[in-house]
Order: sequence, then structure tokens, then C-alpha cells
Amino acid sequence: MVRHELWELTAPLLPRFTSRPQGGGTAPVDERAVFAAVVYVLTSGCAWRYLPESFGVSPATAHRRSTAWTEAGLWRRLHRAVLDELGARGELGWTSAIVGAGEKRGSLTGPNPVDRGKKGSKLHVLSEAQGLPLAVAISGANVHDSQAFKPLILGIPAVRSRRGPRRRRPVKVRADKAYYSAEHLRWLRSRNLIARIARPGIESGEQLGRHRWKIERSISCLFGYRRLTVRYERKSSHFLAFLGLAAALTCYKRLAKLAT
Repeated sequence: MVRHELWELTAPLLPRFTSRPQGGGTAPVDERAVFAAVVYVLTSGCAWRYLPESFGVSPATAHRRSTAWTEAGLWRRLHRAVLDELGARGELGWTSAIVGAGEKRGSLTGPNPVDRGKKGSKLHVLSEAQGLPLAVAISGANVHDSQAFKPLILGIPAVRSRRGPRRRRPVKVRADKAYYSAEHLRWLRSRNLIARIARPGIESGEQLGRHRWKIERSISCLFGYRRLTVRYERKSSHFLAFLGLAAALTCYKRLAKLAT
């Protein structure tokens, strides 16, 4: 079962069931049990049909409700709710944002140019200074990392801060040389963001330095959720939903440590 504190964050975000005046329709279910089932599928990587009976909800019902929640944007809103809690406690590092990507086989897929053309998906992650994911995205494995640079930065949600208004703008943006381009530098300057991106042929790819392990740790944490290690979902929206939930749970672990 999920922790009570996590459920308290999730419950207000769930789309409400309303019965039809003429009767019939979808019967109410134990939504906490469904949420626990979705977390179990993400963590264990098991197929929906192998969902243990101990959850008290049928695999078909859990799958349908999960799909409905995905369409309602639950996982993105849950991720933002957890970030709000961290931001309100001053636990988000806005001194810099770090951009990185990782690949997994597995629609958004494309032939992997470095793995004999096998189909695959690429996960793009933007984290705050300590490695907590702020924004995530997916693409085909044949899409260059730099194509996700602007969408990730624009995808940073407006998060509560300890004092003052909500915040969505870091001070610096760090990335390796795969993200370097004159157009990206101009775009960052136009948004008053300081670029810390290695220049190809001039600076080493290690320019990211001690910050590299933070984004690598963030990507590794996301791949620790076994449903993401292999691309099972045919629809890109379902795979992105699991990635969004994984990002929310990764951030929640930091929140849970603060409570202990």
C-alpha cells in the first residue's frame, strides 16, 4: 500500500466519479487500491493481467481507471503537487537546472542510431541543482538530445517557494556539449538564463563536471522503476504517464525523508 502522506497529496487531484441520473455507467471503486496497484505496476514492471489479488481490484478495472487518470492529467499534477511541497520548504535548488537524457528500447520510438537500428525510446530529464526531476519528456531514440532542450525548460512548472511568488526560472542551465548551439545560447540569454554548456572541440564534455553525477543519478532513479526499463506501452501517452508518476515518486522520497 502507498504511504498515507502520499495518498493525502493524491486524493484531492483525482477526477471525481459522478453517477448518471439514469443509472448504470462505471461503478465506484476503491481509488486508493487502484492507485496502489498503479504504483506496484510501475515499480515491479509486471503486466496488468498479473496484478496480485491482494490489491482488491481487478486488473481490468485498475487498467481502465489508470487510463482515465492519465487522460485527466493526474500524474503531471501529482508531480507538481510534490514539487510544491518541496518548494514551500525551501528544498528545491534553483541555482541551476541540469539537462540530460537516457535511452531504452521499446509510439514515440525510432531506430536507435547506435544500437543496430533497433527501436527505442529516449527519456529526457531536467533536474534542479540537487538532481530532483522538474520536467520529463520522451522521444524516439533517433531524435537528437538538443531537440528536447527548449521544451524541457519551458516545461518547468511554476512551483511554490518558501517566500514570495511561485518560481519556475533557475539561475543557470547546465548541459553537456550535445546541447550546445549558438541558437540555444541566444535563446537562454533572451530569457535571462546563464548558460553553462561545454563547447564542442574547445571544452571537454566533462565541462558539466561535478554536476554530471546529479543528472545521471536522477535518470538512474527513474530507470529503477522497472516498468520504464523496457518499453511495453504501445501508446506514447501511457509510457509518458508512467514516467511522470516515476518523477513524482522520486521527488516524494525526498519529501518523506524530511518527515522522518
